[in-house]
This record gives sequence, C-alpha cells and structure tokens, in this order.
Amino acid sequence: MTTATVLTRAYDHDHAKKAPPPGVIPFRLPDPPERCQDEKMTSAKHLSLTGLAHYLAIHLGHPETTIVSADLYIILAPTPNMAGSRYPDLLVAFDADPEAYYRSNGYIIAEQGKPPDLVLEIASPSTGRIDVTDKRDDYAANGIIEYWRFDETGRHHGTRLAGDRLVNGRYVPIPITEVGDNTLQGRSGVLNLDFRWTQGRLGLYVPETGRHITTLAAERAARRRERAARLRAEARIRELEETLRRLRDQ
Repeated sequence: MTTATVLTRAYDHDHAKKAPPPGVIPFRLPDPPERCQDEKMTSAKHLSLTGLAHYLAIHLGHPETTIVSADLYIILAPTPNMAGSRYPDLLVAFDADPEAYYRSNGYIIAEQGKPPDLVLEIASPSTGRIDVTDKRDDYAANGIIEYWRFDETGRHHGTRLAGDRLVNGRYVPIPITEVGDNTLQGRSGVLNLDFRWTQGRLGLYVPETGRHITTLAAERAARRRERAARLRAEARIRELEETLRRLRDQ
C-alpha cells in the first residue's frame, strides 16, 4: 500500500477545477483565529443578521462557479507562516471552484488560477486602522479587483463608505456620491450593484430598478404587505356578503 502524500504545490488553473488525484491529501489552510467580539458583532449586524451575504449569493446565481463567502483565508499560495494572508468579512469570486475553496478551507489564488473579484471589510474599533492601510496593500498585491469598506459611524475608516478598483496594479478610489439625505452610494462594476450606506446600514441596490436586492428584512416586509392585503380583501368580502344578505332580507 502506498503512503498518501500531502499536496503542497500550486495547482494550475485546469487542475484547480478537478479533485486531487487518488492517494493525495490536499493542502488545507488553518482556521482563522477567533475574531474579537467587536469584529464579530459588526460583521454579524451588517451581513449575517440581515441575510445580505446569503441573498447576494442568490442574486448572483451560478453557485457552481461563484463563491460568496467570508471569514476564511485568502492567500497567494500556501506558506508555513501564512504571510500576506487575510480573512475578509465578505469575498466574491466568479469563474472559481467552490469545491476547491471549501476543500482547502480558504481561497488559494494559485489553486483557483485567479484572485477573488471583490472583498469587503466592515469597520470595527479593533480593525479600523489596518482596514485602510495594511489590508488595502495586501489586497492590491493579491490582485483583487475591488476592495470595499463600510463603516457604520465613519469613525474607524475615516469615511462611511469607500471602494477601490485595481488599475495597473494600484488601487484607485471609486467615486462615492450622496443620494438624498443620510445616504452614500458607490457603484461596484464587479457586481453591477450599488453599495449604499443609509443611516448606518449597508445595502446593495440594483441600478436599473433602484431597488434593494432581497434581504430578510425585505422578505419580512413583503410578507407583512401580503398579510395586510389579504386581511383587507377578506374584510371587503365580508362587507359584500353582509350587503348581499341585507338585500336578500329586503
């Protein structure tokens, strides 16, 4: 019986789309360290509790080639000390291999054959400074096309909403505009959606309609509207039945 070997070399792009050969144990990245409480709270508040990441994945579709995930490492290639690695609050990658991503416990750029297309960081007191300095440098070095930052208060990033697009190896700021009162907006060319900061909340809007992509809150609101409409219809039917009864009695 042959001894299984550990796969530490980088895949080429075609190899990345296939499972490892029999008898080969794929390299698996370690789990990221436990986040500080303030990081977990801010990320959960704007991504998990609203269902934004989940509904973004549904909106983008093509789950067989699209990754929408968070809290796992991005790294160019496996290294003993994980140098240059980051674990963003949100990662989006098109034309990628989700199976390889989860098998490797993270996004290995050499394995996938391309960098992620977009990452997002949510500001917290413990990470605000490195979000706009070290992480920005690392994401640019890794070739990530868009890097977005969202800050509920504007105190930790120095601004409430910011985005950068990679041009000739360097990040160039994406224009952010004011849309009405207490709303900032920037267009993601990668997603073809608008990021919005609205009264401290993160949103994603479809440019053609100006409507928010579906979220848990939107679904709850839709159900409330449907229930209210049903109750109105039922009340109207009762009124008509009562009117018909009176006419018959006369």
